Amino acid sequence: MTAPTRVLVCDDQMLIRTGLVTIIDAQPDLEVVGECGDGQAAVDLAGRLRPDVVVMDVRMPILDGIEATRRLAGSGVPEPVKVLVLTTFNLDEYVYEALRAGASGFLLKDAPPPHLLNGIRTVATGAALLDPEVTRQLVGRYAARIRPAKDTPREVPLTPRELEVLRLIADGLSNSEIAAALVISQETVKTFVSRILAKLGLRDRVQAVVYAYRHGLVN
Repeated sequence: MTAPTRVLVCDDQMLIRTGLVTIIDAQPDLEVVGECGDGQAAVDLAGRLRPDVVVMDVRMPILDGIEATRRLAGSGVPEPVKVLVLTTFNLDEYVYEALRAGASGFLLKDAPPPHLLNGIRTVATGAALLDPEVTRQLVGRYAARIRPAKDTPREVPLTPRELEVLRLIADGLSNSEIAAALVISQETVKTFVSRILAKLGLRDRVQAVVYAYRHGLVN
């Protein structure tokens, strides 16, 4: 039998936290290994418990969810933890900053329980939770902040075909849509996506979209 996905829940509102724990623990393939009410406690507990996924609120005392995410999953973290951010705002600046800090995706707090559970399972597999179109909207909204200062793109270690796939990812296309646009199979697209992430040292599609904007590969 496959071991259940280990989840750490962090939210400063006890009622919400208790509800999250109850929903998650009721699933046979998920297990809540800890809970806490501030970002610093989340960092400390994650270091001891090594959860597979941290469900993280954004606005919390002592250490907010963005900084906690950065310490758990940010650039340079030796053993990053997958973080699923919860927010009361859709596509707000807090979510964008959390994704830049290393989060694998986000959900609204009023999302139905099945969406939360699916989100945890999705993030646990290493995939980004965000729908491609939502990813495009989110990063596109803040593109001016992450575009390079100069219009000249930096050197990118990708083949022309890989660059083409990366641009389509940044445009919000799913694997099936990319396959149709390039007249190739979805399996081939998956192979290209894996190569792109590996070559650029990226974890998921969210980071790939940010990379594309930062390097001036898309407008």
